[in-house]
Amino acid sequence: MTTTVDPAPPAEPTPLVRSRRVGRLRVHALEAGVQRLDGGAMFGVVPRPLWERKLAPDARNRILLAMRCLLIEHDAGLVLVDTGLGNKEAPRFHEIYGVENAGADGRTRLEDALVSLGHAVEDVTLVINTHLHFDHAGGNTYRDRDGRVRPTFPNARYVVPEGEYAFAQRPNERTAASHLPANYVPLRERGVLVDVAPGVELVAGVRLLATPGHTPHHASVLVESGGETLCFLGDVVPTSAHLPLPWIMGYDVEPLVTLESKRGVLGRAEAEGWTVVFEHDPGVAWGRVAKAEKGYGVEEG
Repeated sequence: MTTTVDPAPPAEPTPLVRSRRVGRLRVHALEAGVQRLDGGAMFGVVPRPLWERKLAPDARNRILLAMRCLLIEHDAGLVLVDTGLGNKEAPRFHEIYGVENAGADGRTRLEDALVSLGHAVEDVTLVINTHLHFDHAGGNTYRDRDGRVRPTFPNARYVVPEGEYAFAQRPNERTAASHLPANYVPLRERGVLVDVAPGVELVAGVRLLATPGHTPHHASVLVESGGETLCFLGDVVPTSAHLPLPWIMGYDVEPLVTLESKRGVLGRAEAEGWTVVFEHDPGVAWGRVAKAEKGYGVEEG
C-alpha cells in the first residue's frame, strides 16, 4: 500500500541569523538559502513511511533542506564554515534542486546574513570547507558581470580537509555531479586554498574533526572555548532526522564508514555536552545530543 503525503508547503521565512556564545566566542548560524533534494536519496535505505514522518516531501519527492553556514567572531578575524551554493549556477540547476538563495541588491542570502551582522565579504579572513560538494563550497567563488570567476572572500585563506581536493579532482560517474571545479580550482590556482590535516588548530580553539564517509575526507569543525564545545557536523549528520545511526544518506560514498563516524562523533557529543550544528535541517539549527530510546535525539536550545 502506498502512503500519500500532501506536497510540502513552500519554504517559510526563517531568521537569517541565529547567534549564541561558545565560551568567550560569539558564533552565528547563517542561513545561505534552501534547496530541495530527493527524500529517498537523503535517507538511503530508510523506507519512505519512516522518513516522511520527519521531513514531508513535495509532489516531486523532494524534501526541504537548509544550506546553513557558521560564522565565528574570533580574535584572529572572522571565520566562516562552509559557503552555501553561491551565484554561478544556471536557472535550470536551481529548478532541478529547488534552490532559493538570492538575496537583496544582487547579493546571495549568505551575503545578506553577513551584512545583517555589520560585516562584509572582505572581513572574512578564514573559510573552512567541510568538503567540496556544490552546496557546501559553491559560495567560495562568484561569477562577476563579465563572467569571470573570482574569490567571494578576497582577503580569506581557504582550507579543506587533507585529501579532499585531490578526491574532488578525480571524479567518477557517481561523484562528478557533486563536484563543480569553478568552486575550488580558481582558488587553488591563486594559491589561497590549502589542505589541512584534521586536528591541526586553524586559529585558537578551531580545528577539523575527521568524520569520513560522506566523502573519504569529509571533516566536521570543532569550536572550543572556555570549557564549551560546538561541533559543526557538516554532512555526517545533515539534519536532526539523521541522528539514528543507520539513517545515512544515499549520497555517501562510504556509508559503513559514515556509520562509524556517526557513532564516534555523536557518542562524544552526548558524553561531553557539545552543542551540535545541523547544516541542512530546515528548522533545527543547533542543540544538544541526548540519549533516546533508539539511539540519539536532540534537545534544542
